[in-house]
Amino acid sequence: MRILLTNDDGIDSEGLIALYHALTPDHEVAVIAPDRNWSIAGHNKTMDRPLRVTEREWEGMRVYASDGTPSDCVSLAALGFLGYRPDLVVAGINKGPNLGDDITYSGTVAAAMEGVISEIPAIAVSIEDYLDWHFETPAPYVTRLVREVERNGMPAGVLLNVNAPNLPPEAIRGVRVTRLGRRIYHDQLVKRLDPRGRPYYWIGGDIPQSHLEEGTDAHAVANGYISITPIHMDLTNHRLLKVIEGWDLS
Repeated sequence: MRILLTNDDGIDSEGLIALYHALTPDHEVAVIAPDRNWSIAGHNKTMDRPLRVTEREWEGMRVYASDGTPSDCVSLAALGFLGYRPDLVVAGINKGPNLGDDITYSGTVAAAMEGVISEIPAIAVSIEDYLDWHFETPAPYVTRLVREVERNGMPAGVLLNVNAPNLPPEAIRGVRVTRLGRRIYHDQLVKRLDPRGRPYYWIGGDIPQSHLEEGTDAHAVANGYISITPIHMDLTNHRLLKVIEGWDLS
């Protein structure tokens, strides 16, 4: 397959390099990734300025860094930058989980969404924890998942969201196909003063936690399993369609 590899942690991320080495033995892999970190950028697309793309080199391999967002990187490839249309978008390996509600913030998942919008199948890959990552754990699994996608195909409008525990390969208990869970955020507004006495603000807080409901991505990862969650782009609540049609809205 011709695979576009991207991420939201930036072109020099170890997770991106690990995926590149895992996928290149069996596939033609092109890399277009942001030239800086775009974590928690969400589905942000640049329409108000031109994009710059710089050629880089990894161990003799040619890759491309863009000054745009993760979604921009996918858009560049989908619209012809590479001279061909990729068969698959793989985004990751993200440093930190993208579980449950995290997908609404994630630049990694947004890159996969941009692939789906461009009618290219997509996989987003993330690893739990925020330090000392075991990238050797999810990378081989992604190669197997890509093989299955190549063999079985993917429905239109769907991406696969993969999360791995931050454990060595021998500690992984298996794979679970899951639904999205719910995250608990501890955001706080921190007000400070600059040297001129003017206020400025930080939004931050402790690391998010999860509702560990059985069958969810968060529960699987917390129990030592790699989770794979199929996500579709149709956000319509179909059960409410008839209900709202019955409201007096005239």
